This record gives sequence, structure tokens and C-alpha cells, in this order.
Amino acid sequence: SISEVSLDQIEVNPFQPRTNFDKVALQELSESIKLQGIIQPITLRKLNNNSFQIITGERRFQASKLANLKKIPAYIREADDQQMLEMALIENIQRQDLNAMEIALSYNRLLAECNLKQEELGDRVGKNRSTVTNYLRLLKLPPDIQVAVRDGKLSMGHARALINVEDTAVQLSIFKKILSEDLSVRKVEALVKQAAFPEEEEESEGLSDQRVKEFKVWQDKLSSHFGTKIKIAAKDNEKGEIKIPYTSVSELNRLLEIIDPQ
Repeated sequence: SISEVSLDQIEVNPFQPRTNFDKVALQELSESIKLQGIIQPITLRKLNNNSFQIITGERRFQASKLANLKKIPAYIREADDQQMLEMALIENIQRQDLNAMEIALSYNRLLAECNLKQEELGDRVGKNRSTVTNYLRLLKLPPDIQVAVRDGKLSMGHARALINVEDTAVQLSIFKKILSEDLSVRKVEALVKQAAFPEEEEESEGLSDQRVKEFKVWQDKLSSHFGTKIKIAAKDNEKGEIKIPYTSVSELNRLLEIIDPQ
């Protein structure tokens, strides 16, 4: 059921994953609320008889204050702190205007603070494991590149390509080249391939062009699935090795969980 709750009885969510609200968009929402009212009620949890805390809908709450409303329609739910965090994060992830870094940080918080595994997280947010892994991998990028992704200066495609470069200095060098020359994702992938697999051309000697292309496709698919650079070292058209590197025991455990989730 929907209740009308006084705005001065409502506290903001201390677990709110979004720290910045666009002032222009907030003012536009406020003007819309003045004309149309609140179309979608916010969700609250009851703290005591006189106070409530926002689970989801802080933008609508803030815009309602700007519109000088006295009350706001709300659903009242029971939730502990972990449920508060989980619902707030998932609601934000489902928004269309989140940038890739906000999504990655929200995924990471769900894993760390809500004790979820990647497969459980995927179920919660309606994404497959590889999609979740690709976002989490963004957190391994240098801060300058993460900021560029957050600010929309670098696309998710560019960032995903840069992740496959292990040397931070090389990553930053390619990153600067992307900005100065406005490189396409395909050109960046070519630069990354040269940096990440300098020995690949030598190892591919004796293979047919078609076989080399097939290995590249499978190499990319495996790298995306495992969330780390995978190398297929082919000895000839029939035999070879699949190399899965790891940099720590926790990274090894993560890879083993993907191989055997049981």
C-alpha cells in the first residue's frame, strides 16, 4: 500500500551509492513534479513512529523538496542495513544514466558488502557472469583512465581493450594517444594486441590465416569469460596450449571458482 509521508520525517539513505545529482536535471524533475505530482512513489523503511529512511528514490525526494511539497507518496518496507544497501545499489544499477565506473563500483560493493558471489550478483542484476566480470575489471585500470571513463571521455569499449595491457605505463601511453588522436576502439585493440602479445606473430608461424583468426576469436572470448588475459599458444594447426595467468592467490581462487562454481 502507498502512504503519504511528511518530507520532514524522511532521512536520506546513508548507503546511497550515488554521491552526485545533476543540478539541472534535479531542477527539471522538480518542475515536472510541480505540474504532474509524483508518478512513482519512493520506497522507505520505518525507523520509528516519527522517522523514515529512504531505500530508493532520493532524486524524487530531493526534487520534491525543491518543489516545496509537504508530503510524498511512499511504499513502506522492512529492511536491515544490508538489505538497504543491496536494494539501493541494485536500483541505481538498473538506471539508464549510470556511467560504467558507477556500475563497476556498485557491483564491487555488492560483492564485498553484501557477501555475494559473482554468479549471485549476476542473478540479482539480470546480467550474465561475463558482463559482471567485464565491469569489475575496470577497477583494475589506473585512476586517470577510470576518471576518463566516469566523465564520458573514454568509452567502455576503449577501457575493455586497455585492460588487456599489463604494463601501467603502456596503458597510460595508449590512453593519451586515444584522447589526442580520437582513436576508434578497433585501432586501440590493434595497439593493445601489439603491446600485450609481442611474441604472437612468431608463435603463429606455420598456421593458416584462417586458423590464426579463429584462435584470436577464442582468445578474446576466453579473456572476456575469465576476466583476465588468456593466451592460446598454438604449436601447429592441431596442438597447442591455453595459458591462464594470475597475479595473486585471491585471483587464482576467483579463476578456480569460474572453472568449478561448486
